[in-house]
Amino acid sequence: MKYELSFIDQIIKAYDVRGLVENYVTPDFVFDVGQAFAMLVKSECIVVGHDMRPSSPELVRAFSEGVNLQGTDVINIGLSSTDQLYFATGRLMMPGAMFTASHNPAPYNGIKMAQAFAKPIGRDSGLNFIRDVLLSGNYANSDKDKKGKVISQDLLVEYAKFLNDLVDCRSIRPLKVVIDAGNGMAGHTAPKIFANLPIEVIPMFFELDGTFPNHEANPIDAANLVDLQASVRSNQADLGLAFDGDADRCFLVDEKGDVVDPSLLSALIAQREIAKHPGANVIYSLISSRIVPEVISANGGTPLRSRVGHSFIKAMMAESGAVFAGEHSGHFYFEEFWGADSGALAALHTLAALGSAKQGTTLSQLLAPYRKYVQSGEINTKVPDIQAVISKIKSHYLNHADLLEIDELDGLMVITEKWWFNLRGSNTEPLLRLNVEGDTGAIMTSIRDEVLELIANLK
Repeated sequence: MKYELSFIDQIIKAYDVRGLVENYVTPDFVFDVGQAFAMLVKSECIVVGHDMRPSSPELVRAFSEGVNLQGTDVINIGLSSTDQLYFATGRLMMPGAMFTASHNPAPYNGIKMAQAFAKPIGRDSGLNFIRDVLLSGNYANSDKDKKGKVISQDLLVEYAKFLNDLVDCRSIRPLKVVIDAGNGMAGHTAPKIFANLPIEVIPMFFELDGTFPNHEANPIDAANLVDLQASVRSNQADLGLAFDGDADRCFLVDEKGDVVDPSLLSALIAQREIAKHPGANVIYSLISSRIVPEVISANGGTPLRSRVGHSFIKAMMAESGAVFAGEHSGHFYFEEFWGADSGALAALHTLAALGSAKQGTTLSQLLAPYRKYVQSGEINTKVPDIQAVISKIKSHYLNHADLLEIDELDGLMVITEKWWFNLRGSNTEPLLRLNVEGDTGAIMTSIRDEVLELIANLK
């Protein structure tokens, strides 16, 4: 089928395919995406996995039929987390497609695609090719008589063993951990990953349910962590883990029930990875806390700053040979995991660090050395002309008495000795995203309110 540009632009995003199932991500559409994907990767076989959304099995079937029509075989690994799909592309050495809409509400679905060894496929590395094929309607197959086949293969046990071999928690002291799967794919993977470890797991919402009956599987929203916080306190657990819908992101709650800033986890894992790889490069996204590059440098590593977004981080990892990358959104990337992100690996690093610490050490105590600055969290404001507002705010701060640097790697970053802020436009919505960090809560609050007032007056 040939598609209109206005239709395609609603679905093919910068990093994946995503949209409402009823209107956009239909079986007919993903059948054609399957054909185009097979044309792109030119592989004899691809691997496909899917999350727990009600629409996912039918979409996988249609996609696989499209792939098969191009003479390409499909290995269907069934229910999986996104990082399990990345594992499959590495272990099987073939391209892959994961059917998920991550943390989006139930009516959505989508496809995250990768080349072999989890090499990302984004707008400039394949999605534009797929887009052009869909617009042209030309699904060329030189051998129409050759049809591919679908083979089922369960890789869950292999995936769990691989993770446990990378981060060995088998000999740590006993820990009590609450895990909130949010009715997402961590409910499928966590029982295998954390089995046979000295960990008492208290499961929350492990039942796979793509309608998300308890709360959205989006741990970056504090409202979705309330249940986990309460459970950690009531069970007197050592910590809590919260995963998003496709389980590639992980957030922490400490023993007090307080949410842990993802930058603190980035700093912790960076220190552990540099200990294994002295002098290594480590990447951090530019809205991470200043504690992250400080810890990297203090431990003999080289901090590399990246734009926000997994495609930029993964590309920089490949170019620099970095051993680890941390992103403030709860994505953590590992060189030994083909440069891909894994929420489960981040969780295992946390358990290994805490479980190897002195008896009685709490997570809040373990992370205390990294709690040096105060961040605002991301604040979104709807504005009609993002670039115009950013330009005027840049002009406002150009002559600021405390200004050290204005950086435009990703949006506008204004840096002083005691605070910084970043303003970035959303790729998909008319939203201006603000992140602020200060040496103290008072400094952060003052700058946050000052910038928000400027935005309000410029809208």
